Amino acid sequence: MVSSEAAPFAKTGGLADVLGSLPPALCALGVDCAVVLPRYASIDVTLAECVYNGMRVYLGGGYYEVDIFRRDVRGVAFFFVEHAGLYGRDGIYGDRFGEFGDNPVRYAVLCGAALGVARYLFPTDIFHCHDWQGGLVPLYLKNLGAGDPALHNVRSVFTIHNLGYQGLVARDRLWDLGVEDRFYRSDLIELNGMASLLKAGIVFADALTTVSPRYAAEIQTPEYGYGLDGLLRARSAVLTGLLNGCDYGEWNPEMDPYLAANFSAGDLTGKQKCKQALLDEFGLGDRVHKPLLGIVSRLAHQKGFDLLDGVLDEMLGYRDLTLVVLGSGDRDVENLFWAFAARYPRNLIFWHGFNHPLAHRIEAGSDLFLMPSRYEPCGLNQIYSLRYGALPVVRATGGLDDTVDAETGFKFWRFDSWDLAECLRHALAVYAEPARFRAMQQAAMRKDFSWAKSAQRYLDLYQLVLNRE
Repeated sequence: MVSSEAAPFAKTGGLADVLGSLPPALCALGVDCAVVLPRYASIDVTLAECVYNGMRVYLGGGYYEVDIFRRDVRGVAFFFVEHAGLYGRDGIYGDRFGEFGDNPVRYAVLCGAALGVARYLFPTDIFHCHDWQGGLVPLYLKNLGAGDPALHNVRSVFTIHNLGYQGLVARDRLWDLGVEDRFYRSDLIELNGMASLLKAGIVFADALTTVSPRYAAEIQTPEYGYGLDGLLRARSAVLTGLLNGCDYGEWNPEMDPYLAANFSAGDLTGKQKCKQALLDEFGLGDRVHKPLLGIVSRLAHQKGFDLLDGVLDEMLGYRDLTLVVLGSGDRDVENLFWAFAARYPRNLIFWHGFNHPLAHRIEAGSDLFLMPSRYEPCGLNQIYSLRYGALPVVRATGGLDDTVDAETGFKFWRFDSWDLAECLRHALAVYAEPARFRAMQQAAMRKDFSWAKSAQRYLDLYQLVLNRE
């Protein structure tokens, strides 16, 4: 697997969770699995072994010299590509000044180094590449690896985690990435006057996947296709939607070490204790009998929180709901939550930033969990919420629609503040019927979205790709 991040080593979002959970699940099925990712400055390699000094990655008429470190975790070989000039910086994709301008080069070197790992250290049958950062591997394989005995007949699978991030590069920079200008064609990697590294993966991979069945259908439409819907429809025969799994070793209220009390579907008394403890933490313990709505998220435009501007006065004022928000992101979304927190200090708690233990406590203490996304390729927090009995309130898009049903949560369809408000009103009406609400919580907590199921589907796909003529 080739990725820009993987838990627990480097994480900005759900991609890292997938790369931290899917490979061990595959190993449990007998697959020999490795992950190649950059050795960022934040990654400690003192427990890793240097297995290759001075590997040369040839790009643009020159080469980059990288060192490769290996560390085995849960049966998976993690290979870290070290180059101080490219990866030894604060931040993964950027710093406080913005994204790094040489990101395309940084991830082209990662892709080239991944070929070197397969050539010298970890012979492979399949490269499974993730998002635009891994998009050049299929192109390199088809056009550079054909004459290499170590890479001959090696296949590639490319997973689109989020089509909105396309890895756009100016045409005159392609040579720096080891990509010949002849690939700059509308039927290959050109997209709206730029070259797209995501499109390279889509065009040249042997098989394509997305992270939910609904999202696989959505990206073949103009509304969600970002200009690539025609290409994806043309490749629909090799495009599969495979739902992400949940790491129940990490997200399990029966044994979660961050909680005030553990609980299960059969005994929910601990959940009420978790709610009390969460509210006590913020000085609102007297509100334990009010409905508590949780949000744990990147506060990005994609996540749809701007809908709340037309909803929160009713919910926090007239309906006296309590809202706990954990996250950071776009300034306008942050400012929205700061403004409502100032207006309703007894109803809204906004923790700015990321706090992993608090994320667990919010899932455990919340009655409802909100995800009103514009689009959501898969989403993991709604899956965590199901297991923790925090009934999801979601927009019916992508993986949210695939994982939440009328027995386990609440959905609205149009991206509209009125529809969200009506959905929340319905959820609060059900909350007011304790027996009915508890039955929904128990049904939600018994849902199984484990990686074991998803990993088997990936293994079936790998075997199909290897057997394909």
